[in-house]
Amino acid sequence: MRWKGREQSQNVEDRRGVSPGMIAGGGGLTLLIVVGIAMLLGADPRQVQQLFQQAQTQRAQPTQRTQAPNDDTREFISVILRDNETIWKKIFAEDLRARFLDPKLVIYEQRVMTQGCGPASSEVGPFYCPADKTIYIDPEFFAQLAERHRAPGDFAQAYVIAHEFAHHVQNLTGFMEKVDQVRQRGSKLDANKASVRLELQADYLAGVWAHHAHQEYQTLEEGDLEEGIVAANQIGDDVLMRESGMAVDHRRFTHGSSKQRVYWFAKGLKSGDFAGCRELFEADEEMLDPRNRSE
Repeated sequence: MRWKGREQSQNVEDRRGVSPGMIAGGGGLTLLIVVGIAMLLGADPRQVQQLFQQAQTQRAQPTQRTQAPNDDTREFISVILRDNETIWKKIFAEDLRARFLDPKLVIYEQRVMTQGCGPASSEVGPFYCPADKTIYIDPEFFAQLAERHRAPGDFAQAYVIAHEFAHHVQNLTGFMEKVDQVRQRGSKLDANKASVRLELQADYLAGVWAHHAHQEYQTLEEGDLEEGIVAANQIGDDVLMRESGMAVDHRRFTHGSSKQRVYWFAKGLKSGDFAGCRELFEADEEMLDPRNRSE
């Protein structure tokens, strides 16, 4: 995939090499208790005030960078994010007559505190938080994608980023809200089915991005399409269940089968048509399965 040396997004925050500060999180109450005790013991009020102000400053900036990585991974993520920003701005302007708002992307390692979705660990994989409109990714997932899921290659990684970016597109266009409404009704089965539609639509939109990115920048090289297809196939619910030693249970699917994910990603890649994503929310349940389609 051709990406090296191209324009990078300015919406990337790299939190790798960041360690917790001395006082963070819920330390405010403890701090007030300590200050109160110090006052009772006769401490100089000016010293106590200075201590309190210093601690408050640390809480307002609860992280401290121990190193400032600026490696190929960061450049790659920033370039792919910029490609997505550019392509989706254009699609929103031409197809929706709407203004596109860029998401943020946070690179982290092991654990992260989001602004809108609480704490998360790298075990959950890359994810999008709709509350703060931010994509979170631990680059270690790319190694897992290549080794554990047997889906190596830079285009496979770009597909993952584009899929999470697509969730932001869904958030802006109201599709995510429709799924949330289903979830709030309380039926686990219906919620899972709605989640599958949302994820397959994100795969489709990732394909739409790849279609336009190649037209715009000639990004794809020989073998890239196969990398994307393999990645979509290897993270299907059925494959993941088998790898975990579980029986395949379609009622527990939340992202779709391997065949579904490959089909909808390839469909978006071939057509490049944003309007086609609505089909996923309008089609009968059976028609989500490529085995039931004639094309």
